[in-house]
Amino acid sequence: MKGVFASALAVLLAVGAGGCGGGQDEAQTVTVYTALDRVHSEPILKDFERQTGIRVQCVYDTEAAKTTGLVNRLIARRDHPDCDVLWNNESVQTQRLAAEGLLAPYVSDQAGRFDSAYRDATGLWTGFAGRLRVIICNTDLIDPADVPARLADWTDPAWRGKAAIARPFYGTTLTHMAVLHDQWGAERLKAFLEALRANDVAVCDGNGHVRDVVAAGQRAFGLTDTDDALGAMKDGKPVAVLLPESHTGAILIPNTVALIAGAPHPRAGQRLIDYLLSPEVERRLAASRSGQIPLAGDLADVATPWDDLAGYERKTVAVIDEPGEAIGRLVDLLTAAGMTE
Repeated sequence: MKGVFASALAVLLAVGAGGCGGGQDEAQTVTVYTALDRVHSEPILKDFERQTGIRVQCVYDTEAAKTTGLVNRLIARRDHPDCDVLWNNESVQTQRLAAEGLLAPYVSDQAGRFDSAYRDATGLWTGFAGRLRVIICNTDLIDPADVPARLADWTDPAWRGKAAIARPFYGTTLTHMAVLHDQWGAERLKAFLEALRANDVAVCDGNGHVRDVVAAGQRAFGLTDTDDALGAMKDGKPVAVLLPESHTGAILIPNTVALIAGAPHPRAGQRLIDYLLSPEVERRLAASRSGQIPLAGDLADVATPWDDLAGYERKTVAVIDEPGEAIGRLVDLLTAAGMTE
């Protein structure tokens, strides 16, 4: 997998910072790396430009590499950062960057609106706008009541060739694997993944790809995020969603935003962070095609398509001890379990 990570980094380095706006005025520029899908993040960043006059230079991820390519680029440029703000679509890799000293403390005036569960205790990052990990199923192929909610049951021969997951080295699927590793331990997780492969699970290029193969009837069910599932629902595809069973409750993964240590435009970066944590942005993400869940306490009454999901509760993933080492061990486990293809 080292080659995959290196390739993701090389692509990002070659592409560079694709601007939301042009111009080179250093005092009125902010560079943001964002792992949230461009279709959702770009309009928000453009509105920040219009409201503040600050030019936003954007570096986006790819669906296949997700957060990993952005994180590798930040690590590679730690001595000469070209980024001011990381807008991540999950929390584990943000925790990794915090542990490695790549983030600078900044407590926004907006941060107090969020429960401490969604904030780093030292002010290195703040979580907002969450998505749930869900099972999406094709209702033409299977009754949602018959879909195995226990992931361990996906290895049953009765479900051979029926399931799909995203390649688990990236994004929210990596976060989900970290949660399972914490719940089950390394040995059980490895055995589960090996059994999944033996049961002909489809390993897709991303959560959006999982949604697409299920919506098209190529697979009966799969793991994805609520924002991807909602796209298929709004397009009238024959799909439904349910929560996978978990003893920690619903796995809710927040976006996270952080100021980069040594940022070339720290004040502009702070203004962008303030904006991303504002009620305006969480309301907008909730009302958008991504259907994200506001996490600020004063927006608890904002309705989302997921409020009636059985077993749903607002709960974020736990902070991971020594995240850099933990991710390294997890990547080794995923590789050994044959999840590279």
